[in-house]
Amino acid sequence: MRMSRLEGLRANSSQFTLERKPFRVLGGSIHYFRVPRAHWEDRLLKMKACGLNTLTTYVPWNLHEPERGVFNFEDQLDIEAYLRLAASLGLWVILRPGPYICAEWDLGGLPSWLLRDENMKLRTTYPGFTGAVDAFFDQLVGRVVPHQYSQGGPIIAVQVENEYGSYAEDTEYMPFVKEALLSRGIAELLLTSDNKDGLKLGGVKGAIETINFQRLNPNDIKYLDEIQPQKPRMVMEYWSGWFDLWGNLHHVYSAEDMIPVVTDILKLDMSINLYMFHGGTNFGFMNGAFAVGIPAPKPMVTSYDYDAPLSEAGDYTSKYHLLRNLFSHYHTQALPEPPPLRERRAYLPVVIQQHLSLWDSLQFTDKPFKSERPVNMENLPVNNRNGQSYGYTLYETTITSGGVLNSKNNIRDRALVFVDRHFVGVLDYKTQELALPDGKGRRTLSLLAENCGRVNYGKSLDVQRKGLVGDVELNKQPLRDFIIHSLDMKPGFVNRFVSFYISLFTFPPCFCFSVIKSACIGFHPADYLPA
Repeated sequence: MRMSRLEGLRANSSQFTLERKPFRVLGGSIHYFRVPRAHWEDRLLKMKACGLNTLTTYVPWNLHEPERGVFNFEDQLDIEAYLRLAASLGLWVILRPGPYICAEWDLGGLPSWLLRDENMKLRTTYPGFTGAVDAFFDQLVGRVVPHQYSQGGPIIAVQVENEYGSYAEDTEYMPFVKEALLSRGIAELLLTSDNKDGLKLGGVKGAIETINFQRLNPNDIKYLDEIQPQKPRMVMEYWSGWFDLWGNLHHVYSAEDMIPVVTDILKLDMSINLYMFHGGTNFGFMNGAFAVGIPAPKPMVTSYDYDAPLSEAGDYTSKYHLLRNLFSHYHTQALPEPPPLRERRAYLPVVIQQHLSLWDSLQFTDKPFKSERPVNMENLPVNNRNGQSYGYTLYETTITSGGVLNSKNNIRDRALVFVDRHFVGVLDYKTQELALPDGKGRRTLSLLAENCGRVNYGKSLDVQRKGLVGDVELNKQPLRDFIIHSLDMKPGFVNRFVSFYISLFTFPPCFCFSVIKSACIGFHPADYLPA
């Protein structure tokens, strides 16, 4: 890519040009935050060997700014290192910085601390939102500007927001995002990305519109031509598979179904980006949730394999080999050989020798918070008053009788219910009433609320607060006087009790957080992304 730079990617006719020569984007999505940094190079080499020329990636605001004003662009989140790696391997980059990214990622990549504002209007020009976007872009855009094509870097285009036509709550919002990018030095081609229905409202003047789909409908392409005549046509998201929901089967989109569609797209002289080329993993608590057309949200699973051409483990699939053969016809030189697969090891089963109960773990949490009424996770006075983003929250209060416990559908997303530390049942979207046993005197009622993942797509983003979001009633009387423990499972919390128990005796570094009988959630500090 060490070429003379005169003119970057342009969309001035029916075909993209780069350096004033015809250029077709053959792209694939690999998200740096879903792939361990040690594997970045392996995955990008496999992309290059498949015949792709362009890497596309989202940028997750919630990881880069976990607390307001606290930014992280290091290690796994070193986006500049990722851009430099792409450049060194001869890949161009289309950057998709959001601020909203969808991506089947918690709250579409928006930080949960935004929801501390009870009046927050996400993805609009509400001042509380735009002010936060400005502060984030001040940090992000300055880092990526030097990696633009015009400055010798790999970035040939930048996407403005993401699928806004499917949200479209504020006509001034897309111009705001565009100007936020331009005013900070973004100088490359601007794009937007929407499904066919979203094209009506998702564009912004000065950015070329692209389309997302899995099945090719000629009428959709015709519509794109009508609203954008004599412009290049691009499928920004050609869905190579699909995401998986908890409790559902793994989605499979066969190579036999996919390859003819990709072939037809290329025959139409269109550019294409495979979403995903390699999906990776939703590490930690970063999975999103799906809520379109169903009565209650369903969380995404940890795996983001996506049935993509390169599997979650980085293995080749039949899709990969068939795509490589297809894309080879669009290159004048032979493609590089695919890298060999990495050595694998078979590990012995892990035997859990120690566990830590929920109740014993409370000594390692921060000081509990007392409140007359329930407080949702995001508004708890923890994490430097940024609230709790992920994990579990324990709400405890005193009861003097048994009876009917009614969640009033105010539990997000599910809660294990205990009386005097004895498990009595689960409350969630489907089960909203539970019988509590009678007993003598004052007893402790405990509700361990779990955030299963915030919705990442649709119109309900503003109401994705978690924990107890309103009153819970016992015998039609609202419960009061809570003691609230935040169990966010961040490294600081985990390391406190790891260090304590290591100081007492030695055992394998695998711990269990016992919540009921033999049901355990295994974890290790290395499994969680930086706080």
